[in-house]
Amino acid sequence: MKALHLNLDPLRFVILHALRPLSNKFCYRGPFSTVKLVDIPEPALPSREWVKIKTRLCGVCGSDINLMFMKDSPTAMPFTSFPCVPGHEFCGNVVEVGTDVDIVKEGDLVTAAPALNCATRGIRPPCRSCASGLTANCENFAEGAFAPGMFVGICKDVNGGFAEYVVVHKSQIYTIGAGVSPESAALTEPLAVGLQAVLDNRPKDTDKVLLIGGGVIGAMVVKSIRALDCGCDITVVEPSAFAADYVRKSGANRTIRSGIMDAAPEITGGRAYKPQLGERVLMGGYDKVYDTVGSAETLNAALRVTATGGVLSVIGIGKEVKLDLTPLWLKLQTVRGCYGYRYNNIAGVRKHTFEISLEMISSGKVKVDDMLTHKLPLKKYREMIDIHLNKEANRAMKIAFEF
Repeated sequence: MKALHLNLDPLRFVILHALRPLSNKFCYRGPFSTVKLVDIPEPALPSREWVKIKTRLCGVCGSDINLMFMKDSPTAMPFTSFPCVPGHEFCGNVVEVGTDVDIVKEGDLVTAAPALNCATRGIRPPCRSCASGLTANCENFAEGAFAPGMFVGICKDVNGGFAEYVVVHKSQIYTIGAGVSPESAALTEPLAVGLQAVLDNRPKDTDKVLLIGGGVIGAMVVKSIRALDCGCDITVVEPSAFAADYVRKSGANRTIRSGIMDAAPEITGGRAYKPQLGERVLMGGYDKVYDTVGSAETLNAALRVTATGGVLSVIGIGKEVKLDLTPLWLKLQTVRGCYGYRYNNIAGVRKHTFEISLEMISSGKVKVDDMLTHKLPLKKYREMIDIHLNKEANRAMKIAFEF
């Protein structure tokens, strides 16, 4: 089958680090490219608890692009293995069902929560995280039946959706209901990311909310807040005019291009104070802040404009950053890590974020298929990367491979 291979062997890593300052195109064009189109065997079912899916659509995540350009923190490398086939935002039709699977049948349109946790790795009893419902935060990402990999697409033994076929464990599968399009189904995963961040740091109607970054995940955070019927005031920092327009249509009250501190006093009613050295700090400020960028610049700015007792959710995955933690202790703030999705207790009912996301899509509370602005065949992967690197010029929000 056709698949897009990602390889970050040590020699390639060293060469590309030298070449990338000249042009980032060396990372996906030429002899040292990290990605290439290959023919590999169709995956077999690892056990009777697995199913095989013929891929229909697979979204391209910013984390996929970061891997291709070697921009991820090395701290996560023990939980990744190469070469691998990326792609964790996919949907497709079931073509083979293991004998111990009774929740789907051949032909069903499905999506999958991609975490490769204790259940998928055949580890019993499950670790503390999995046992408590934190199934995307497993303690055994480098143990069990497969090579290291936090999720489908960054494990050399379990290929992702940048391929014609993918296998998933029965614990990962979510059937797509009637009336939900494949385009919406393929966007379940990024919606679940945004929704989980909101469920973990849920605003009140009276809160002032700041969202840094109005791209795909930022828009999903806004959509989730509104789908949960929260009437809070939402400000989004987004430099792209195209993305800013979309996030306002999704429910944001306003967008600003830059100048987080400049706009904060008027929006929140806080007061800015200037030290002799360094940036201003706001007394008062935003009650809930979601940073989808995760850079040193955005995190430092976020802490300075978060109110006393406020909560900062870090969704963006950046490299090592240097922080001035004065606002953290001065204003008794909380910083939350955000990653993936899990089981949640909603009105006394235990539900996975994927399940809640699909219910929101099916009921019409959330519309996501309009985010899918570009669909390309796998063979045009270089064109896909070009579009992703120039989203504003291409009026691109979400890009997907179509099979």
